[in-house]
Amino acid sequence: MSAMEFLPVLFMAAGIVLVAMMTLFVSSLLRPSNSYPAKNMPYECGMDPSGEAAGGRFRVPFFILAILLVVFDVEAMFLFPWAVVLKEIGLIGYIEMFVFMLLLLVGFAYAWLKGALEWEE
Repeated sequence: MSAMEFLPVLFMAAGIVLVAMMTLFVSSLLRPSNSYPAKNMPYECGMDPSGEAAGGRFRVPFFILAILLVVFDVEAMFLFPWAVVLKEIGLIGYIEMFVFMLLLLVGFAYAWLKGALEWEE
């Protein structure tokens, strides 16, 4: 392979970079530049995120509960395709899903016993 075979790829990459730079340049000319301190502050549900009303940082149980919610929701999504093809996969698929559900229940019980599902103010 010679370098001339990659010339169209080089032109395409250069064109992409040129279009991106032109877009950034034109947008910098057209956008309004009326920034003020309140506009540049982070927004957190209408409250000042750095003041006393913000309530400080999120506590660890919030993140643990959020992760558990995502995990169990994603795992529950596997039930729908399984239910659609249950007749085709037969007894082996049924047993595999039973083991899968058993593992989910063990994980749920572990989280419950560790107190990850309890919310304390």
